[in-house]
Amino acid sequence: MAEQREQTGSGYEPQRIEAKWQRRWEEARVFETEADPSQPKYYVLEMLPYPSGTLHMGHMRNYTIGDVVARVKRMRGFNVLHPMGWDAFGLPAENAAIKNKTHPRVWTNNNIGEFQRTLRRFGFSYDWRREISTCEPEYYRWNQWFFLRMLEKGLAYRKKSRVNWCPKCSTVLANEQVVNGYCWRHEDTLVESREIEQWFLKTTAYAEQLLDDFKQREGGWPDRVIATQLNWIGKSEGARVRFAVGDVAGVDSIEVFTTRIDTIYGATALILSPNHPYVDKLLEGSSLRAENAAKLAQMRQASVKTEDLETAEKIGFFTGRYGTNPFSGEKIPVWVGNFVLMEYGTGAVMAVPAHDERDFDFCRKYGLPVRVVVQPLSGETLHGGTMMAAFSEHEDGTLVNSGPYNGLSPMQAIEKMAADAEARGFGKRETSFRLRDWGISRQRYWGTPIPVIYCPKDGMVAVPDKDLPVVLPANPKLTGEGESPLATDPDFVNVKCPKCGGAARRETDTMDTFVDSSWYFYRYCDPRNDKAPYDSAKVGYWFPIDQYIGGITHAILHLLYSRFWCKVMRDLGLITHSEPAARLFTQGMVLKGGTAMSKSKGNVVGAHEMAERYGADTGRLYTLFAAPPEKDLEWSEESIEGAWRFLNRVYRLVERHSGGVSAAAAKIPSQNASDKEKVLLRKAHQTLRRVTQDFETRWHFNSAIALIMELTNEIYAQEPLDDGVRPEVRREVLEILTLMLAPMTPHIAEELWEMLGHTGGLWKADWPEANPELAKEDELEIPVQVNGKLRGRLRVAAGAAEEEVVRLARTEPSIAQYVDGKRVVKTVFVPNKLLNLVVA
Repeated sequence: MAEQREQTGSGYEPQRIEAKWQRRWEEARVFETEADPSQPKYYVLEMLPYPSGTLHMGHMRNYTIGDVVARVKRMRGFNVLHPMGWDAFGLPAENAAIKNKTHPRVWTNNNIGEFQRTLRRFGFSYDWRREISTCEPEYYRWNQWFFLRMLEKGLAYRKKSRVNWCPKCSTVLANEQVVNGYCWRHEDTLVESREIEQWFLKTTAYAEQLLDDFKQREGGWPDRVIATQLNWIGKSEGARVRFAVGDVAGVDSIEVFTTRIDTIYGATALILSPNHPYVDKLLEGSSLRAENAAKLAQMRQASVKTEDLETAEKIGFFTGRYGTNPFSGEKIPVWVGNFVLMEYGTGAVMAVPAHDERDFDFCRKYGLPVRVVVQPLSGETLHGGTMMAAFSEHEDGTLVNSGPYNGLSPMQAIEKMAADAEARGFGKRETSFRLRDWGISRQRYWGTPIPVIYCPKDGMVAVPDKDLPVVLPANPKLTGEGESPLATDPDFVNVKCPKCGGAARRETDTMDTFVDSSWYFYRYCDPRNDKAPYDSAKVGYWFPIDQYIGGITHAILHLLYSRFWCKVMRDLGLITHSEPAARLFTQGMVLKGGTAMSKSKGNVVGAHEMAERYGADTGRLYTLFAAPPEKDLEWSEESIEGAWRFLNRVYRLVERHSGGVSAAAAKIPSQNASDKEKVLLRKAHQTLRRVTQDFETRWHFNSAIALIMELTNEIYAQEPLDDGVRPEVRREVLEILTLMLAPMTPHIAEELWEMLGHTGGLWKADWPEANPELAKEDELEIPVQVNGKLRGRLRVAAGAAEEEVVRLARTEPSIAQYVDGKRVVKTVFVPNKLLNLVVA
């Protein structure tokens, strides 16, 4: 660092400058904010981090983007809420505690200390008074309170559900602890599937609303996130159909749900989940029971991870029983298959191999017939015996081999056959959702205790509100094996029943940590409230979140559960809105060596170490400049040094001229500007205009920085500035440069602002307004043609590039009407002369 400073000849000392301004911000309480109805509000939030290990530069990109937005909005006159907290419960803390023989709280709080130290080192503008940690009783008390309200409304309930079980650990495993079907701790031990009592939240009660309310998010959330959630919720319009089963006690019929009732004549088997309640009844008395018993047991013990089932080899067996197709009267064999999940639909499917790829693979493997019932409208005629893949085009075909429905299109057949099934009493139309209720039970210590008591006399009894929070025991026995750690603590387990006063037992499961992160952003509005989760009036001022920022990895669970929680709180009368976040931004990852930075991969660049070497502003600038914020960024040591050199150039520039401009008038005389002054003012205000657009509408921070670098180069090119440039012009240009840098590199900007003669601190400055008169450049008029016909004329800067002229043409209404919705197949551009767009 000393060598670099000597080479540049700069007095820029980031460590000193950054410490100085962070201290001043704290003393002036710059980032503290309160609800104020007289001011427009802006709530910007990055997803709260899980405090594991130390922060690296991959993490810092997210927080830097959020901080730029927060600082710009403050300069724009908004009352900005920008808080930070910790998603502090979770399995990694418990595993680390077992490994290091320490308490999860100690491990977690040590990490929180390191995280906070790094975030403060980077100067992020958080209101630290609002800091929350989800592992503290004053927070998780309200998790329990919400659970009890859901219990009262029937949204929380208990049922048996299948879990991953390690027979060697004798404990339940989370999905992430199952590695290729084996226990993460015992690599030679296959994970089994077992059924145990679990707690669920009824997310399915809001399935339709979760879909419909996406209309409020269009244009504000990434299309990719919306599409992922729509697929996860998975609304399907179809029919439930019963296949009669004869001569099996307790089984009159097998129900399937299908979205393709038009293909039912092509069903050549029924396939049940291994966990379907009819499987044992179908096998009772079957000649095939003995030979398939071991296979069934193996299938039932297999991992319950959906992704494992999707990639696993499809296996199954014939039960020896048959079901009757209600349309054709044909008897088809009943099978059991490992790829059919009890949690989806009815736990049974009709296999139509000619028109479903998964069914095709299974039936080909086991020699089941493939019968074509939909022929394509064009091309070769399909034959079941020779097909190499399923024909699943839903709209492009005609029914064949389907009795009275032959000749109908699939859509016509779906409507008619569903109506006939209802009329004849063996089926009905039904809307089905892929979404399943949220299982929140975890057999872990480091989570929110579920506030329920079991009494021999009164059964399940809710813990009274006055007894909340149910606090975790202070000294758990953590082994990672056997039953839940809470179950081994008699002082925790044994309790008096709130109803009868008799001996009772507490629930020993804890809640899924997604509960903590489903409503945390509301608590930021009122973090010290000990009478309610929050004051509804304060939330009413701040919500919805104006800008939420986080990784695409949270596209499903966190964002879905938080939307569900919002709707529950609305129905409890706590809030009036239905969606928590108006806008969502998902930033790209920071890569090193082509893969995302990760401690496990050994490719991280420590954030604190980076700041100590180059300064926090350099790290902030680099993460914003190296790539557009939504794209992945490949870390480059050479580029980080380039960012450092640029800040040095800016510092030297202001340092050189500060003495001569600090006392200059703030108002620029409009007359008699020299040629050099015109160049500088034009470039400064043109840059300001475009940077403002990048900050406000596009978030193209990288292009904004490139423009600022161009301005800096232009100022250097006009040196010496004390020759032909009045002090007030120099001050104007250097102030614009400083103010544009302020949201991205706030520490150096504050120092430059002070050097330019300001005493109040840059945090009091407004965002500057570009002066269109000063930004004017020598312009010329270019005619614009569309398919050779003149459609308009543009005033553009002399020498404007093709890309800029095309962009302007597309935004000019008189021209855009001939281009919008069409494909530009060719562009003919003659610089300063003509633009012709050829569209199709």
